Amino acid sequence: VQLVESGGGLVQPGGSLRLSCAASGFTLDYWTIAWFRQAPGKEREGVSCISSDDGSTDYADSVKGRFTIGRTAKNMVYLQMYTLKPEDTAVYYCAADYSSSSLRPNDYDYWGHGTQVTVSS
Repeated sequence: VQLVESGGGLVQPGGSLRLSCAASGFTLDYWTIAWFRQAPGKEREGVSCISSDDGSTDYADSVKGRFTIGRTAKNMVYLQMYTLKPEDTAVYYCAADYSSSSLRPNDYDYWGHGTQVTVSS
């Protein structure tokens, strides 16, 4: 079971990025997938998740209205980020869990290695 994130990079404040989470070894549709991020010196925090049961989504208050999570037909989950702010700068991770649907890192069993997002002018 492997998760691989892509799409990170350097973007100016107000810009957009789309992160992708690809899986090998299992079908993402059957798993709850979440995005987390961790900035230097800070704890890992939940950003968004999408449930395997009914496709319901959840977002951290700090990203509501700016980020969108979704699934694609190619066994991938994306995180579309708009109106990026410097405080969004972090390493972004996707994670998978078979049962939970939460934004708590401890609930997730499988993790990717992360992709860096830097928001700076």
